[in-house]
Amino acid sequence: MSIGPVQVLVIGFDHGDFHGQIKAELDRLRDSDTIRLIDLLFIRKDADGNVTRIHHSDLGFDDAVEFGATVGALIGLGAGGEEGAEEGAALGAAVVADSPDVLPEGAWYVDDTLPNDTAAAVALIEHRWAIPLRDLIRDAGGFHLADAWIHPLDLVAIGLAAAEEAEQAPA
Repeated sequence: MSIGPVQVLVIGFDHGDFHGQIKAELDRLRDSDTIRLIDLLFIRKDADGNVTRIHHSDLGFDDAVEFGATVGALIGLGAGGEEGAEEGAALGAAVVADSPDVLPEGAWYVDDTLPNDTAAAVALIEHRWAIPLRDLIRDAGGFHLADAWIHPLDLVAIGLAAAEEAEQAPA
């Protein structure tokens, strides 16, 4: 199994009243193999503080175990070299085999921090579209230097900093 870049996305919602548009867009992206939901945990707390949790993953059991082994191997490699990678792979596969939820119950402690009448989603999204591009870059001798997500507020901050520099510049 080739794994694309994985993004952790945590989103909050006022009221948590949904009408299917977000699910429809996620379905469209999944159907076109643009993304894969490695794990999705949705939590809604109603006005009385009652919590509803929904869990979903696009990974079947075998894919989940393989994903757990891959993540475990990478963590083990960092912690203990090749021997650590082997131990990490075995442990990662075993953990997922016992409970295939990548985001186990309580892992994010969202229930405790979520105000009444709100909702939150924690998603591990695999960017499948990036796999062929990543492989071509690697095959051409390219290697990772850095990456970051640029959000609209980052661009606003750049504009504010540029305006401040312009005001301070000698005329």
